[in-house]
Amino acid sequence: MTRAVVFAYHNVGVRCLATLLAHGVEVPLVVTHRDSPAENVWFSSVAEFAAERDLETAFPEDPNEAGFAARIEALAPDFLFSFYYRKMLRARLLAGPRRGALNMHGSLLPKYRGRAPVNWAVIRGETETGASLHYMTEKPDAGAVVGRQRVPILPDDTAREVFDKVSLAAELVLDAALPDLLAGRAPGVAQDLAQGSYFGARRPEDGRIDWRMSAREIHDLVRGVAPPYPGAFASLRGVPLRILRTRVEPARACPAPALYCEGARCYVDCASGGRLRLLQFELDGRAAGAAELQARFGSEPVIFD
Repeated sequence: MTRAVVFAYHNVGVRCLATLLAHGVEVPLVVTHRDSPAENVWFSSVAEFAAERDLETAFPEDPNEAGFAARIEALAPDFLFSFYYRKMLRARLLAGPRRGALNMHGSLLPKYRGRAPVNWAVIRGETETGASLHYMTEKPDAGAVVGRQRVPILPDDTAREVFDKVSLAAELVLDAALPDLLAGRAPGVAQDLAQGSYFGARRPEDGRIDWRMSAREIHDLVRGVAPPYPGAFASLRGVPLRILRTRVEPARACPAPALYCEGARCYVDCASGGRLRLLQFELDGRAAGAAELQARFGSEPVIFD
């Protein structure tokens, strides 16, 4: 029986671990993270999934520490898999499994190597993304690709909606690749990194809206950081404004970015001449609409700070 040590977290971790088990792969150890109390944990738990199946689980602070690496080596795995595990695995761990170490990445490599690939793809207005299974090297997301699965990004999809598609894509690409992997017939295809891109992690403060951008760019930012992510935000006469859902409307000229209401609908005229309809937003941390906006600021357009 093929043995694999699995490093996993998040929905992709659960679905890919389930896929390995469905293919009869023996998993002597699952390595995952403890959930952070400071994080909005909206996703499935690898630890709970493993416990339900009586799989041994470890939560190392540093998976590359010599003692833990020796523990992995003692298990003599054929493969090591990383499915949305958040820490980089170094040379000793990657060299241990006799048939290779593979990672599942949430983009169509070599595009969007690095952190938060789904969010970045939405923010940058891409029309498709996907999941890629590749061999791991010490350079992030740079190894030979075994398989990819594409998914569409629709114009109003949020990052969460796209992430759900990518989670299914990850399951599909692993399921398709495993027969060849287990049979030793999956060498992978080298990436041309010059044709790709690399992005770092996003921070909550990166959600601040720059009103000089076009309506489409602002819309893409809003949906790229919409809940369960921290959301896009701005300030309206010193009052915090969090914009959670928008729609791009036909353009019209405006002298400066401003928020206003037409009946029960709220709009923003953008500096580029584009217009956004605000479908969901908060003022000072509370859900709001046209009535709350007019009660606070009156009926005239409100210029952004």
